[in-house]
Amino acid sequence: MTDPEDAFQRLFEAHHADLSRLAYLLTGEPNAADDLAADAFVEIWRHWERVAAADSPLAYARGIVANLARQWIRRRTRERAGLLGLVMRRPGAEPDATAVLDVRAALRRLPPRRRECVVLRYAFDVPEREVAAILGISVGAVKSQASRGAAQLSNYLRDLPVAHVD
Repeated sequence: MTDPEDAFQRLFEAHHADLSRLAYLLTGEPNAADDLAADAFVEIWRHWERVAAADSPLAYARGIVANLARQWIRRRTRERAGLLGLVMRRPGAEPDATAVLDVRAALRRLPPRRRECVVLRYAFDVPEREVAAILGISVGAVKSQASRGAAQLSNYLRDLPVAHVD
């Protein structure tokens, strides 16, 4: 039998960076991503017996990150809605045209569940069944959301101006 602390430490060392990246892609915020990954590991430790007994502790951990990211996004949305009532929003400047920033911006435009499916399926190459287990939805919903999300991303990115390199 392995020591729970050692097993937890191995999970942390092996997957902390990926879980932080997952949180970043779901939220679009690097500082929030590190915090969410840390919060996820607190939850993983609190429920270690359940995590260790799971078929895939990594899938369990990804589910925690996805849930925390969803809560973070909801909280930010409520905060922004409150602030908009207090101040006038100024239209933003032209977005940066680099491909990475364009994709990140397009991801932020997707509804949270669709974004989660797209990120897990395409950025992390997680099988549909595992995405379904992580998010607590059916495999059909994963297929549908990932497909629709990819189509939306394609449309969003197609509408961007093409940068010319001189």
